[in-house]
Amino acid sequence: MARTAESPAPPRVSDPDLPREFTPASPARSADIIAASLELSGTVDLAYATLEQSTVSADADAVDLTGATVVDVEMSGARIASLRMRDAGVRRLRISGGRIGTLDLSEARISELELRDVRIDYLNLGAAKVTDLEISGCAIRTIDMPQSDLTRVRFTATTCDEVDPRGMRAKDVDLRGLDAMTYLDANSLRGTTLSSFQVQQLAPVIAAGLGIQIKD
Repeated sequence: MARTAESPAPPRVSDPDLPREFTPASPARSADIIAASLELSGTVDLAYATLEQSTVSADADAVDLTGATVVDVEMSGARIASLRMRDAGVRRLRISGGRIGTLDLSEARISELELRDVRIDYLNLGAAKVTDLEISGCAIRTIDMPQSDLTRVRFTATTCDEVDPRGMRAKDVDLRGLDAMTYLDANSLRGTTLSSFQVQQLAPVIAAGLGIQIKD
């Protein structure tokens, strides 16, 4: 893939556009929630809801946003065992602080997502279409990105045990700030940017993928 002087281009992530005042609201499936503050607990069904210009706090077992529309939302300090956003439409969402067991963004359509200082056990971006994603200061056990389409993605000061990029399509994806212990398929990292040290670490995996036997 061709490179330019600006490559990799940084993500274009802006702050959520939030009102000065919020109205407390209750979550409900397929609800239209605008300019609200949500406090979530237990098991929450927001599937196919519209959530705009709102703030979210949570200490919950499960939050279901399957198929939801999430625009200009800030989530701070949340503790959620399972946050499901499969097939959601996301624009200008910031998640900062807190702990999430499973963050399922598979098949989501994402534009301008920021994950900052979050502990995540399992991040699923499988088959997601992602434009402008910033992940900073996070500790993530497993990242799954099979068949995802990623444009302008950057990791900064983030650690991960295992990354699955199989079938990923990447453009301007900067992995230099991702300290990952294992990549399941180095051949799927085409279109990403790595440091020279990361390439040295990946050399055995790359060689194995090319059928090269290494012996000293």
